[in-house]
Amino acid sequence: MAADSDIPTPNLARECARQIAEAFASYNAEFRSITRRAPVRFDSRDSKASQRDAVERIDLYDRFVNRTVAALRAQLGEHALDRDLWVRIRNTFPAEIERLPDPEFAKTFFSSITRRLVGTVGVAPDIEFVATDLDPLANITSAVGTNTYVNHGSLALLFEDVLGDVRFRSSWRDLDKSILHVTTEVTTYLRERNERRPVLRVEIIRPVFYQVSRAYIVGRIVGRGFLVPLVIALKNTDGGILVDAVMLSEGDVSIVFSFTRSYFHVDLERVGEAVVFLKSILPVKPVSELFTVLGRAKQGKAERYRELMHHLEETHDQFVHAAGERGLVMVCFTLPSFDVVFKIIRDRFPYPKSVLREEVMAKYQLVFKHDRAGRLVDAQEFRRLRFPRALFAPELLEELLSETALTVHEDGNNLVFDHMYIERRMTPLNLYLRSASEAAAERAVLDYGQCIRDLAYTNIFAGDLLLKNFGVTRHGRVIFYDYDELCAVTDCHFRDLPQATNLEDEMRGEAWFYVADNDVFPETFIRFLAFSDSQREALLRMHGEVLTAEFWRNVQERLTEGEVLEVLPYHPHRVRVASSA
Repeated sequence: MAADSDIPTPNLARECARQIAEAFASYNAEFRSITRRAPVRFDSRDSKASQRDAVERIDLYDRFVNRTVAALRAQLGEHALDRDLWVRIRNTFPAEIERLPDPEFAKTFFSSITRRLVGTVGVAPDIEFVATDLDPLANITSAVGTNTYVNHGSLALLFEDVLGDVRFRSSWRDLDKSILHVTTEVTTYLRERNERRPVLRVEIIRPVFYQVSRAYIVGRIVGRGFLVPLVIALKNTDGGILVDAVMLSEGDVSIVFSFTRSYFHVDLERVGEAVVFLKSILPVKPVSELFTVLGRAKQGKAERYRELMHHLEETHDQFVHAAGERGLVMVCFTLPSFDVVFKIIRDRFPYPKSVLREEVMAKYQLVFKHDRAGRLVDAQEFRRLRFPRALFAPELLEELLSETALTVHEDGNNLVFDHMYIERRMTPLNLYLRSASEAAAERAVLDYGQCIRDLAYTNIFAGDLLLKNFGVTRHGRVIFYDYDELCAVTDCHFRDLPQATNLEDEMRGEAWFYVADNDVFPETFIRFLAFSDSQREALLRMHGEVLTAEFWRNVQERLTEGEVLEVLPYHPHRVRVASSA
């Protein structure tokens, strides 16, 4: 073994490179093995198993990295931190992965190992593959596998072929009705846009996409001079499979592939090819988010870093405080021309916050693995990042060095961040309501109520419901992003507010009754929400029940009994039919 020798053997670098390549291949094989369970879960309508699979697949990457690091430490012994050896391993590695699909994934895996083993601060191009040099789409010369359906004059016959090629063990509930649904939706969509040019063909990615309880056919409609996204949601019912929704606008499809939703399970031989296809129908969606929503979170994280670094080369912007009220737990800052927010945990939390740093990090980890259901931001965790000190506005720099000194420190002309979260930037709801039109503001207020309801259905109680803790996306959706008081609905004790029996109790500034740590009084929520009278009335009209303990206790009961409460990224077919009747 190398540990018994003073000098590493000439073949050791190649042996280690091959070992890392084999570890990645094993990880990738197991990733795809878990992914392939999705059709079975859909056929058996086992949403709880789908959720377990999602967590198992997320945990997979760190498990393989940690296992490989431990094996290399044991094998290399005193040479485990030999930088010259790691330079040779790094230079040898590309030859070991040249035949692998998506070789950039393997390079990201390699870099995860060296960073964890060596404790790299910033980047170390001699012993890792720097994300800025890894464009996962640069060398893609082939296209994702698709089925192409040519229009011979009848959209109904075309979509009969599309749906007929989707095979499940479950039968169709009413195939003719589903074909009619898709045909009607497409025809109506094109007619409403005065699109008179003919549809030439439909291109469908061969593997079906799965997310919790739904399956999705993903493709595009190609016409003479136009292209339209096509996503068909399938539901498996007691009576069989049916088309639940048809999404054709870029906005609707973008919500399905949102950074606020759990990752898809879709068995792709080459993920980069699928990202190229998806980019053609979602041109505004960052590549980093497309890799992430396809389940390749580490590659999405590496791509986000690459996007950021390339942007810094092209802008003169400085990092500044993010818009909104100053957080008690996090220092939040942004780059005005780049659509993300950076969050650093403060060294100390002022009253009334009593949460610990470790608890905050645990909340973010919970969200990473939880069904986000379109209402929680997917925050990416970064460690040991280095940025030039000059990029930070003076007031931000002062706050970082004085209030996050346990995490942020100076290294010459640079700032080193030992730990941070990066997430998509949104407009804080309280700021949005100040500038939005009356109609847009009311829509946001109603979606705020829906957001609380959706979170409850996925066993999440936000804890702090103040408007500043929610953001509004470019699609007008309200999303929760402040996780330090987040907890499970099933861990709370939802109580009706006791009625005072005398004037003295009624006039007290504090509660005159005992309140335990996990007691929640939903009737009091509305007192702390800075809505106008009309906005408050709209919220109470549409979502008044979320301000009652009975609603929360009912949700608790259903969750405790094991029911999976669906929160869909679209309006189901049944709702649309009912509303148009």
